[in-house]
Amino acid sequence: MTRDAMTTGGLGVRIASLLGLLVFWAVVAWIADDPQVLPMPQALVGPFWIELTSGELLHHLWRTLIRVAWAFALAMVLGIALGLAMGLKPRLDRWLDAWLVVFLNLPALVLIVLCYLWIGLNETAAIAAVTLNKVPNVTTIVREGARALDPNLSAMAQVFAMSRWRRLRHIVLPQLAPYITAAARSGIAVIWKIVLVVEFLGRSDGIGFQIHLYFQLFDVTHVLIYALSFIALMLAVEWALLQPWETRVRRWRSA
Repeated sequence: MTRDAMTTGGLGVRIASLLGLLVFWAVVAWIADDPQVLPMPQALVGPFWIELTSGELLHHLWRTLIRVAWAFALAMVLGIALGLAMGLKPRLDRWLDAWLVVFLNLPALVLIVLCYLWIGLNETAAIAAVTLNKVPNVTTIVREGARALDPNLSAMAQVFAMSRWRRLRHIVLPQLAPYITAAARSGIAVIWKIVLVVEFLGRSDGIGFQIHLYFQLFDVTHVLIYALSFIALMLAVEWALLQPWETRVRRWRSA
């Protein structure tokens, strides 16, 4: 079977799966028989179009996406650097392992509240809270990858007197790539959910803010519109960017 056929087949399965979810939603809504509790899927089309054409939906989607992008980039950079250092330097790992365990078990809500109290209700606090929540997870995954580096390849790099930059680029990063992609895929899924909580608690725009607004109005339809819109955007990022990237970086292992 060709790669194009496999891709087409996978797309077909995903579409069929999503259609099945819509059918399940419609059946549950029909059984509930209360639009204020769970509206039918088609009941969202009109309000969705109004939000889209007014610019409100796009504005709040964009604000949330910017926060997700900043927190994701910072968490990945800091987590990769820290994980690589801890994986390669056992003494540093012994010193920082307890810190890592503490931050891994610190609830996201606590960090969000503390950042807002210490820094203020601003963008810096919002992005810092999300970043601090994700850095420990990235660090843990990358540290395991650094511990699994092939010592024979490192010895070869020393024999050929490779520079530190070339060793990092051609020896270390290709071996860490599967771990980095795993951290990225799990990270994007967690980060956007935490961003919504951050916006729910202390921002004046974004998907989380809109969900908070319509929660206060007991408007289930608009809560679903904003939530599903951002879920659709994140699914697009996952399928169009992260999954192809993961396939590409793993290709050398199966070659």
